[in-house]
Amino acid sequence: MTNKYEACLIFSVAGGEEKTNELKEKFAALIAANGTVVGVDDWGKRRLAYLIDDETEGNYVFTTFESAPEFPAELERVAGITEGVLRVMTVRK
Repeated sequence: MTNKYEACLIFSVAGGEEKTNELKEKFAALIAANGTVVGVDDWGKRRLAYLIDDETEGNYVFTTFESAPEFPAELERVAGITEGVLRVMTVRK
């Protein structure tokens, strides 16, 4: 049984464009390995509404995917321990 989810990931831009692209690829591969990617909406660099870890800008990526119900918790766990990820939020559609 699979469910549809949308994950919003905000990556730090302090490490430069190369580091941000590495993080995007890492999480795209993680999602693809554990589910089916329906769509990716890369908003690029945006100003944050408030400071997160003393940063004023972040790179936003929204990914819509289908996966087993256990995977979103694992995605948030991995994002929480990965340096360069400012925020992650996964919602069931």
